[in-house]
Amino acid sequence: MIRTGVFVGSFNPFTIGHDSIVKRALPLFDRLVIGVVGDNVHKPDMPSAEERMQAIRELYADEQRIEVKSYHGLAMDFAKAEGAQYIVKGVRSVSDFEYEQWQADFNRRIGGIETILLYTEPELACISSSALRELQHFGVDISPYLPKKK
Repeated sequence: MIRTGVFVGSFNPFTIGHDSIVKRALPLFDRLVIGVVGDNVHKPDMPSAEERMQAIRELYADEQRIEVKSYHGLAMDFAKAEGAQYIVKGVRSVSDFEYEQWQADFNRRIGGIETILLYTEPELACISSSALRELQHFGVDISPYLPKKK
């Protein structure tokens, strides 16, 4: 059986924190699908899913085990459609943990999908897409917080 995980989010933008989770999750799976939310009603002004996916695809173009796809609806349904056994999530704080804990419970109870929580590396704990968008709005260069293709 191929071990498949999905890492889901809006990734607006995809940060060095997200990249860290991908790099740390990849050894756990034969296939890792990065699922980009295509219909986030809470963030109507974000770039299109295709734009966000393209940036992520370019970053991992040399990694055969990574696929980037958009999805609509529940992460557990996306995971099932991809044949994934696991959803991977990053956790920065206690509040993140509490939010992810109830989601993980529903993913397991309703969808039969386990959730793997990876704790953020301490030096990346303050980095969030929301914070970067706010900094960018006020003219701050956020490029140090965006991953670069190696």
